[in-house]
This record gives sequence, C-alpha cells and structure tokens, in this order.
Amino acid sequence: MELKRQSKLVYGLLAGMWLVVAGWQWQEHFRVVEAAKSDLRNRSREIASTLSAVTRALRFRGAIFQERLEPVLNELVNSRTNTLVSSSGLVAVGLLNTEGNPVVTAGDTNLLSRELSTEGEHWSDNFVIFVMPMAGASVRPEGATNSTVVLPPFRELTNATARDRDFFRPERNPNETNAFAGSLLPPTNSPPPTTNDAGQARASGGSRRPPWLHGMKEAEFKALTAKRELHALVLAMSTENLRAIRADDWWLRWVISFFAGISALGIGLAWRNMSRTADLQIRLIRASEQNSHLRELNLAAAGLAHETRNPLNIIRGLAQIVSRLPDASPEVRDKTKTIVDETDKVTAQLTEFINYSKPREVRRTNIVLTAAANEILRTLGHDIAEKQLRVEVTGEPLAIEADEQLLRQVLFNLLINAMQAVGQGGTIQISIRRMENQEVILEVRDDGPGVPPEKRREIFKPYFTTHQKGTGLGLAVVQQIVSAHGWEIQCLANEPHGAVFRISHLKLAV
Repeated sequence: MELKRQSKLVYGLLAGMWLVVAGWQWQEHFRVVEAAKSDLRNRSREIASTLSAVTRALRFRGAIFQERLEPVLNELVNSRTNTLVSSSGLVAVGLLNTEGNPVVTAGDTNLLSRELSTEGEHWSDNFVIFVMPMAGASVRPEGATNSTVVLPPFRELTNATARDRDFFRPERNPNETNAFAGSLLPPTNSPPPTTNDAGQARASGGSRRPPWLHGMKEAEFKALTAKRELHALVLAMSTENLRAIRADDWWLRWVISFFAGISALGIGLAWRNMSRTADLQIRLIRASEQNSHLRELNLAAAGLAHETRNPLNIIRGLAQIVSRLPDASPEVRDKTKTIVDETDKVTAQLTEFINYSKPREVRRTNIVLTAAANEILRTLGHDIAEKQLRVEVTGEPLAIEADEQLLRQVLFNLLINAMQAVGQGGTIQISIRRMENQEVILEVRDDGPGVPPEKRREIFKPYFTTHQKGTGLGLAVVQQIVSAHGWEIQCLANEPHGAVFRISHLKLAV
C-alpha cells in the first residue's frame, strides 16, 4: 500500500513537471512572437522617420508637388538595394488626409482601400498595417501645426487663375519683369493679400497659402487643403517573416515539450519497473519463506506416512492370522479380507505419497529402453495375464542417459495407468523412436476411453485421477521425474480411440 502511494506521488510529480515545461515553452513561444512583432513595429518607425525626413526636404512653403513625392514612395516600396526596406517586407505605403482618405499611395493599393482612419495596428493573416501620424502634421485641439499639403498635378487645378497657369507654363511671358527665373514666387503685379485674406489663411489652419494659390478662392483653398493636407502615414508590411519565425519556434517548442514528455514517461516507466521489481522481491522472499515452511511440512508428512505404514503392516498381518484360524467363521474371514484390502490401499497411497515427496536427484547412466520396458512387463506379468492384455514393445534397442531407478518408476506408473484405463483384453503399446536431432521419443499407447482435451493438463496434478482405484499421484510422480531429467511429457489422443503419453527430448547415450 505504501509503495502504491509513493508511485502515485511520483507520477503526479512527473506530470506536474511536464506541465510546467509545456507551459514554459508556450510562454516562450508567445515571447518570441511578440519580439518578432516588436521588430516589425521598430522597422515601421524607422521607415516613417525616413519618409518624414524626405517630406520635409521636399516641402516648400507647406506644399509638396505630387509629381515629386510619388517617385520617392515608389522607390521606397520597390527598392531591393535598401537594407531597411528590403528586410522589412514593405508592400504598400500611403499618405492620408485628415478624413482618413489616401492622398498619395505606392505599392499594393488594395491593402489601403479599407477604412484606415483609426491610428494603430491592423493585423491580418498575411499583412499588418500601421497607421501613424505624420511628423509635423499632427492635429491638436487648437488646429493643425506645420501642416503639409500635397498638390496634385497643375493641370488638375482647374480653378486656378489664368495668371497662375501662365506662371507655371514652360514659356514665360517676356513682359513679366518681376518674375524670377526658377522661383516659385508669384508675379510682381500680383496684388498683395489683404488683411482679411491673411486672417482667413490663419483661420484655415494656421499655414501660409503658397504664392501660386493666392488667386484661388478661400472656399476652394479650404476644400483643397482638406482633401490634400497630410495627416497620417500608412505602412502595409508583409508578415511572412513573422509567420516563418512563429512556425519555426512553434515546432521547436513542440519538440522540446515532446521530448520532455518522453523523458517524464521514461522516468515513470523506470519507476514502475523498479516498483514492480521491489514488489517481486518482497513476494519472492515471502514465497521462499512459505516454500521453506512447506518443505518442512513435506518432510514431516513423509515421515508421518513412513511411520504409519508400520502399524498398517501389523494390522494387515493380524488380520491374515485371524482369517487363518481353524475356528474362524466365514463372516470373520470375509471381514479380515476386507481389512487386508483396505490396508493395502492405504499402504499404496502412503507409498505413492512418499515417492512424490522424495527429492529427485538424477544420477544418469546408460540405459537400454527396450530392456527396461521388458523388465517392467515381467514384473507386471501376473496383472497383465489376469486382464488378458496384449502388450508389445516396438522400436530399436536404443540406449539413453537417465537415472535407472527413476526411469523404471516412470515406465511402471505409465503402464499401471494404461492397465487401469483399458478393459479386459485391451491393447497397450510401448513405442521407441529415434529423431533426426539425436533425440528419442518414448510413447505408451492404449486403446482405452482416452482423456478429454480439457483434462489433459490436469491429470499431471497431484490427487487428480479419472480412475476409481487410482491414487492421483502416479502421473504427478511421472511429471516430477520427467522435469528433473529435463524432458517433456504430453497427453495426446490415440486414433481411433485411447490415449498416448509421449515423453520427448530423451538424449541418446554417447
């Protein structure tokens, strides 16, 4: 009971240790995944810083032409020479206005078609989209500070004045004397902005209107800035590297957990084997003690049986003396005969028990089987003749290695068993055969009723018998002697009827 409690405690401890290892690996897996996500976030910040620096360099008086910004974005997405971009997995980039609509995009624009007005991270199976405010274009309660407007191509500014359109034409008007070559300033004959216009410009966002848009109406300028003013940056980045890291790390954690489970299972099996070994040792010690006790009882019983035969012989002799008295009546002679018969039965049982209780020490000599069998037949000649039995010995006169006295007892017991099984005028055959592997088979066949298949193993047990006159120890003694020699005995069916007792693995004498 104590061993079982210890086993349960050990198994529970091993299971707990495995759960701790599995939980630790699960936690480490999520830590690795979060580290990979943090790496993506850091790369997005680096790209955003680079793009902010570019926009600041391209900005002139709060405005950037789309023709100048789009090549920069395309180069940022499609470049494979830039280590920062190529390793980040950037697939799309876009600049949003204050309403969250794309102003300028590059790359896979389908990824930017969703509603991206909410700043933060948007994760999907294959991509992650970062929405972050543009540096220098953040919106505060008091209004936009240092905002940047992306101007569309000039041909799309349909509401610009004819004078502004002429200003951006390749062929300048030679009569405009105040225009500076290569300058983005308005012509000198342009009327200065009024105080009211300046106030309106400040109210529209605090940024100065570019000089080439001075001719645009205030409502049109507000609509343009609302539509083209930069507010946020969108980066769409592939999660392929993240998925690869997550899959590789998952397999690594799974392998570690698997081998941890195998280790716990191995330790559990080792503990179980050790527990069974300890339990077996305890049982062996108890069996050894019980065997010693049984051996002592066996010796005592054998001694008691041996001492009991002497009084029985005295009783048998006295009964015979009484039956031979001249004045003994027939009734007395019948009763004394019964006493003698019953005494003989008890004496035979005691003799069989003593023979079964004896230790079997085999002293091997060379014995000719046919000669030993014929000698036993001469000993049982009176009984064979009384039942008119036909007994024959077949086979070669082969010599084997065996204890002579024990072999004679085996043949005697098998023949007695066969004679009890067959009826009047039955047939018994002793067969001796040589096998190819220098072994001999000895068989005793009879034509009696045979032995049922379910009892062919039971008949070799002590005190199991199928005959009314049997003691139940004859075949048990045969089994004991056969095992002591290292042989094997079987009870088989004899066709068409009867039984066969076959002893195999008898070794030929050298």
